[in-house]
Order: sequence, then structure tokens, then C-alpha cells
Amino acid sequence: MDRDAFERLVDEAMVGLPDEILRWLDNVAIIVADWPTKEQLAQAGLGPGELLFGLYVGVPKVQRGVTFGEMLPDKIVIFQGPIEQVCRTPAQVRECVRRTVWHEVGHHFGLDEGQLREAGV
Repeated sequence: MDRDAFERLVDEAMVGLPDEILRWLDNVAIIVADWPTKEQLAQAGLGPGELLFGLYVGVPKVQRGVTFGEMLPDKIVIFQGPIEQVCRTPAQVRECVRRTVWHEVGHHFGLDEGQLREAGV
């Protein structure tokens, strides 16, 4: 899949978020990258050869204090290569992108892996 088509799937996933989530989603840059770096894998607690579909980089909203202000935007990085590696059809890519975007947005709001699994994301 070319990058433009993949980015459209990411945009579609963002637009599909519930309105109450979108209202509170601010100061977050959504980025598409080919593959995670070694540093990004390590940040996610993964080793070489393990797959990472997305990564949230920032300070979750629930951890921000009164002094939180002029900070660089948080980032959500969606990795095209690993998603395409495991998905066999365009429909599977679309669903994986949707789930990954929602998962990383959950991290932005302070949810941990267990809470996200429990929520089915």
C-alpha cells in the first residue's frame, strides 16, 4: 500500500473516534513511519525482531499538572511496515490501523496495556 493510502486509513481511524474523545484530544501529532527504530522498540519494552504497530510518546493527560504548558506536542507514531507485514488484505490493514490508533490514543489518556486489553483495544 502506498503511503498516501495508508495515511488516509490513519485519518479515517482518527475521524472515527467518539466525539467525546476528540474533544479532549489536543496537542498530539499523529505520524506515520515505515518501521520502528531500535530506540522506539526499547521504549516500548520490545527487542529486535519484535513487532510494534504504534507508539505513544508524551505525557498522558492524567499525569499533567498545573504547570504543564509550553511543551512539545505528544506524538502517536503508527508504523506501516509491521502492520502490512501481518495483514493479508486491505480490510485487515484498515482494522489494524483503527485498533492501533485507538490503542495509542488510549495511552494519551493514561490507560495502560491491561486497561486497553480489558477495553478490547
